Amino acid sequence: MKVFNTQKELEAALDTARAEGKKIGLVPTMGALHAGHASLVKRAVAENDITVVSVFVNPTQFNDKNDLKNYPRTLDADCKLLESLGATYVFAPTVEEVYPEPDTRTFSYPPIDTVMEGPRRPGHFNGVCQIVSKLFYMVRPDHAYFGEKDFQQIAVIRAMVKDLKIPVEIRPCPIVREESGLALSSRNALLSESEKRIAVCISQALKTSVEFAKSHSVKETHDLVCGALNATNGLEVEYFEIVNGITLQPVTSWDEAEYIVGCITVYCGARPVRLIDNIKYKGGE
Repeated sequence: MKVFNTQKELEAALDTARAEGKKIGLVPTMGALHAGHASLVKRAVAENDITVVSVFVNPTQFNDKNDLKNYPRTLDADCKLLESLGATYVFAPTVEEVYPEPDTRTFSYPPIDTVMEGPRRPGHFNGVCQIVSKLFYMVRPDHAYFGEKDFQQIAVIRAMVKDLKIPVEIRPCPIVREESGLALSSRNALLSESEKRIAVCISQALKTSVEFAKSHSVKETHDLVCGALNATNGLEVEYFEIVNGITLQPVTSWDEAEYIVGCITVYCGARPVRLIDNIKYKGGE
């Protein structure tokens, strides 16, 4: 496995692979890798000749400077894990390498990016589109892998790929959870052991709500989840939206769409740490 810090080195290696007719897979990450990332890398390795993993904490997608500052950075450990998983190349550039000058491009994909995370994290999806499009242009992958924990992000990236006519296939991968049910996230490293035990309530409430939803309305299901979590000391729901899995627009009835997903964001602990999760109620890929 080779680690590249510059676009020039990376592109030279990939041009050679491409000339040999090799398929290229890309796993974009912000580092602090865990078993969820590992599942993406394993799939990319299985489905491509060359697997590129980017490790870059992208400043343009953070609307909170403290969040950017506190985001865990563990490049040495990340590289050891990636080598064990069979990744071919790691691309770990500096901010100056990725943004030699400010990226002034704007991306807007309503209504997908104007709900849930959109209004609560202004500029976040624009930053995501900036960095992911840059990576797609640098790597020119055949396939790109993203975790379904970031459900809305995948929808936005798909809209961007269609808009920019980038020839890449987006391959979503299932959420990986700890044995307790807690969705794996780099942010989990910021939780104490006691906070982790509290955070498990998020996935438990979602799982309970799936059975509950079979005999109750969308509103009753929404209220069950929010009520249970807000009643838990150390948890505060920022939002819980039950939406059409394609358009991401809220539904009021289970009959409104063939594909329905519940997306949630919860603050956990004293700091607090912002955690996201989602669960499928109906349909899906």
